[in-house]
Amino acid sequence: MNIANKLTLLRIILIPVMIFFLLNKMMLLALVVFAVASFTDFLDGHLARKLNLITNFGKFMDPLADKLLVMSALICFVELGKISSWIVIIIISRELIVSIFRAIAAAEGVVISAGWWGKSKTISQMIMIIVILMNNFPFSLVSFPMDTILIGVATILTIISGYDYIARNKQVLK
Repeated sequence: MNIANKLTLLRIILIPVMIFFLLNKMMLLALVVFAVASFTDFLDGHLARKLNLITNFGKFMDPLADKLLVMSALICFVELGKISSWIVIIIISRELIVSIFRAIAAAEGVVISAGWWGKSKTISQMIMIIVILMNNFPFSLVSFPMDTILIGVATILTIISGYDYIARNKQVLK
């Protein structure tokens, strides 16, 4: 197993640690774990491309690890009353639809890579989660609802990226 795939597995292993800290309201520790896990997302992709370590395992597990990390944090936020459940339902629905779409493509021997909208969606979700974990700091000092704005941006990008993903790859359904 190469270093990029090991980083992807590390991200998955960090998820229950983050959940533990979140549900026990240890937000700073949850933030650190989430930030480290998010950084492994950047790092594994960078190393895979730079060192030519791209594998089918990585193509499948990297986006799955991202989805598990983000969805875990969002579900915990619903439990903690930090985000509305309907937002999380939209985000999880998009992820399930895209995952099913990818599975159909894979069955046909087609590997679909993430597009610009999907990458923007992931980045916006990760920034949103970090701001929520920071309890909207430093924006809370001036009563600016950056967390609410980022929730809206992430939700809109989630919808757009889902539509874009299907529109760009609709031939898979034929």
